[in-house]
Amino acid sequence: MKRILVVMSICAALAFGVSAAMAADGAALYKSCVGCHGADGSKQAMGVGHAVKGQKADELFKKLKGYADGSYGGEKKAVMTNLVKRYSDEEMKAMADYMSKL
Repeated sequence: MKRILVVMSICAALAFGVSAAMAADGAALYKSCVGCHGADGSKQAMGVGHAVKGQKADELFKKLKGYADGSYGGEKKAVMTNLVKRYSDEEMKAMADYMSKL
């Protein structure tokens, strides 16, 4: 019984370490956004919409999801849709969290 607990503990520790290492890095992902939104998130991309700076993470995530599925955005949403649809929900959450702290 003691041996099983030791093995299970080791497996749990390894699983946690792998998932932590695989966690999306919002700052690294945001680097692909800097050209339009600016390093500090204060630029109005293509002269329309709102700057990402100052927005809350949950709102930014909803917008990213909306761009990804085509349900959000104005006349120039195709640019964002093509960029964002390649990201997983985890990556979009990481980006939203990072952007909310700019």
